[in-house]
Amino acid sequence: MEHIGERLERLRTVMAERGLDALIVPRADEYLGEYLPPQNERLHWASDFTGSAGVAIIMAERAAVFTDGRYTVQVRQQVDQDLFEILHSVETPHVKWLAGQLEAGSKVGYDARMHSLNWARAAEKLLGKREIELVETAENLVDLCWQDRPQPEIHQAMLLDEDFTGRSSTDKRRDIAASIREEGAAAALVFAADSVAWLLNIRGRDIPSLPLVLGFALLHDDGRLDFFTNPEKIPEGFAAHVGAGVSVLPEAEAPAAFKALAGETVIADPATANAWCQLELERAGATLLAADDPVLMPKACKNAVEVQGMRNAHVRDGVAEVKFLAWLDAEVAAGRLHSEAELSDKLLTFRSAQARFQDVSFDTISAAAGNAALPHYHYANAPEQSSLSMDSVYLVDSGGQYLDGTTDITRTVAIGDPGQEVRERFTLVLKGHIALDQARFPEGTTGTHLDVLARMFLWQRGLDYDHGTGHGVGAFLSVHEGPQRIAKASSEVALKPGMVLSNEPGYYKDGAYGIRCENLVVVREAAIDSDDDRTMYEFEAITLAPFDLRLVEPSLMTAEEISWLNDYHALVRDKLSPHLEGDELAWLQQATQSIQPAGEKAA
Repeated sequence: MEHIGERLERLRTVMAERGLDALIVPRADEYLGEYLPPQNERLHWASDFTGSAGVAIIMAERAAVFTDGRYTVQVRQQVDQDLFEILHSVETPHVKWLAGQLEAGSKVGYDARMHSLNWARAAEKLLGKREIELVETAENLVDLCWQDRPQPEIHQAMLLDEDFTGRSSTDKRRDIAASIREEGAAAALVFAADSVAWLLNIRGRDIPSLPLVLGFALLHDDGRLDFFTNPEKIPEGFAAHVGAGVSVLPEAEAPAAFKALAGETVIADPATANAWCQLELERAGATLLAADDPVLMPKACKNAVEVQGMRNAHVRDGVAEVKFLAWLDAEVAAGRLHSEAELSDKLLTFRSAQARFQDVSFDTISAAAGNAALPHYHYANAPEQSSLSMDSVYLVDSGGQYLDGTTDITRTVAIGDPGQEVRERFTLVLKGHIALDQARFPEGTTGTHLDVLARMFLWQRGLDYDHGTGHGVGAFLSVHEGPQRIAKASSEVALKPGMVLSNEPGYYKDGAYGIRCENLVVVREAAIDSDDDRTMYEFEAITLAPFDLRLVEPSLMTAEEISWLNDYHALVRDKLSPHLEGDELAWLQQATQSIQPAGEKAA
């Protein structure tokens, strides 16, 4: 790849030709997804930064990269600070900063496909106060300058059987079309690729780790659907699979389809759908009704078939995890301290051997010792490879995509004796995990209401972690699925049966170690003997793998917490033992043995 200085020079030339004083390049593509295919990594091309969140601003003589606290170290390792200023995106919002750098009459270019409508309107308003114009570019300027841009790969979509989805596409479209009619709209813009995949019962391979077909859709109030994507991706049998009323059109034909909605009301989510689609609808004469994607909640509240599929996938994933952990312990005992990359590859080997495995669900976080203190660490972005070191911990956060479910698990492993401080803080994290797992809560409760349960033991010691406690997870879809979440940040989304979330409190000591305990849980109705008619919910843990007992300090745990840990480990042993033998089975039995409260002896 050519030097970043040459790329900037070419980009500035194209900007000058269009009369632009600044250009905004976000870490996003036209689908606004979390993960990008290689040809859409425009921020990386323009800045060398590879993080999952960030934005670059290019001006005639200056440039800056903005990112959040997760990437404070990484951005300075990757970005040439002779060419870019490095700024914190929370402390210094990029549009506000830009407004203070330009003179009145300046023009700022942006690609409306790369931003939400909410962002575009807020940026336009903020810049307008300084008499700076936000200009929608007809083409993406990075694409014009990116000479060796990878060509998109064309993969055939996968038709996912009802044995995995539980419902036909026709039934799903019928029900959601009814909700569109109830809102008085003629159609809804179904923009998120995972919403389209769920609605059509298809999956794809357009993005690493995400089984999606890139594109977007219009769902009409009579259940008809226009799917805008590359028609070459559509396999034989698609029409019969989805049922009548689905048209597949190239994305370039979207503006013409939008014109058919002139004078009609169209539901679109200004926070998640790109600005270009919504501006094109308005230009076509449609009226936008700002509302959530109508597919979000039905997709999040998984049906009985999807939930059972998730359970089944987690059994196989648990087998792979146990095989890996047993192998890891044996390697450490033999003095073989592998690199983070080797460990990640070995775990993938065990996962790949499992039935129905398709891909990892995200890039594995394989972090030794101090690297584990970076919650979003990835060894490929580190300046140099690290290996395990004795008397420390190893954190591995990983997951798989299976035909019947998506997994995400983090285990923190003792490598030798990490010391009393690590054991105490691991136990505080585990206590928070247990408290959240055991929660029972009334209908209408949001994840914000429950977040404190996972943090309270850390808070009592003046400790905390700076990420959310739980994110939603799809069924053979995105490992980060909305709208459900568990976090400090306010959420109005009530937790409902069928929602799958992570339970992942942690603790991180900069430069020393990191701890995280993560299971996936599914919300279900709680059977409570009460004279109150109130509907109550609870969590069912579906992840199956031992927590490292060498890191548990029983003196910090109550009898009830120890009972939970013993019961969970008995469940793991019961579910996984039939699929293991020999040394691996012996390892599982040892790793899931019951422990006793401090001061008590085993029976």
